[in-house]
Amino acid sequence: MKERLLILEDGSVYKGKAFGSDNFQIGELVFNTSMTGYQEILTDNSYCGQIVMMTYPLIGNYGINRDDYESIVPAVFGFVIKDYCDAPSNWRAQETLNDFLVRENIPGIYGIDTRAITRKLRDQGVMKATMADPDADIDAIVKQLKETDYLHDQVKRVASDKIFPIPNRGKKVVLMDFGAKLGIVRELSKRGCDLIVVPWNTPAEKILSYHADGVMLTNGPGNPEDLPETIETIRQLIPHTVVFGICLGHQLISLACGAKTYKLKFGHRGGNHPVIDLATGKVQITSQNHGYAVDIDSLENTPLELSHQALNDKSCEGVRHTQYPCFSVQFHPEASAGPEDARDLFDEFINMMDKEGHHA
Repeated sequence: MKERLLILEDGSVYKGKAFGSDNFQIGELVFNTSMTGYQEILTDNSYCGQIVMMTYPLIGNYGINRDDYESIVPAVFGFVIKDYCDAPSNWRAQETLNDFLVRENIPGIYGIDTRAITRKLRDQGVMKATMADPDADIDAIVKQLKETDYLHDQVKRVASDKIFPIPNRGKKVVLMDFGAKLGIVRELSKRGCDLIVVPWNTPAEKILSYHADGVMLTNGPGNPEDLPETIETIRQLIPHTVVFGICLGHQLISLACGAKTYKLKFGHRGGNHPVIDLATGKVQITSQNHGYAVDIDSLENTPLELSHQALNDKSCEGVRHTQYPCFSVQFHPEASAGPEDARDLFDEFINMMDKEGHHA
């Protein structure tokens, strides 16, 4: 197996073995603490522009199957793991992880101390990184890493650029696509929702012209402040329809209502994050994937109130509008992968649309 390097912008170099493709790109190196679900993680569009490192050591052991995709075109820039299993054993497996990475042109590296790198990122914060061949000019690459800016157009790269329906017979819902996970579509479809998927930059009047029962704002990659026109659109939508936001959708609702967001030191990425629902006192174990958060103090003079809070670091995990039927969560109620504790939030969305009736 050929060797490969992982190079970080602080100049540290880790030597490992190559798998996947050799399409080396500069990305933000982030870690995910999930023990399973690597297929869903690799195909989650929220990782556009990022190199994902798994803290759980054994990856690839159940292969890749046709059912666990969260998008059809993965947008992740690289995959870093400790132990790679090239002989998967699972009745659903259809190909190896390596075959998948080669086909989707994603570079991988294994056989490196992922826990040491994770500790570094926890101490120093996430940083830019890239993979390289063993004979690469490391000083030149480190210089390039330092000089390269993070992406600012990730949503544009991964979201749909066309309006299209996913027909059903229940509530009519406009799904604003910022890089939606298929799990969100699945949960809404399961509840009979008749979906109209619209691009991230669709104007409010176009969305309201469908006279939908509600609007779903999906997850997506990057900094929410990179989407000023979308924030304005959401500001215009809130008084006229039921709005439910997940992850990036949650941050955009908060910005639209006057709150602020900030970049977390190393983000929340994994399937075991405890969140308390402040209304019920109930704790849910949630699936998360985000590098930005809503500043709780900035909610003070807005029409939003804190509804959910992280138990690990007390950060904002959900807000609710005090005047309009609008709510959002930072975590992933559709899970995929992860625990399904919070799926009833989709039922809450349906109930809210029932209550509001057809007035949009």
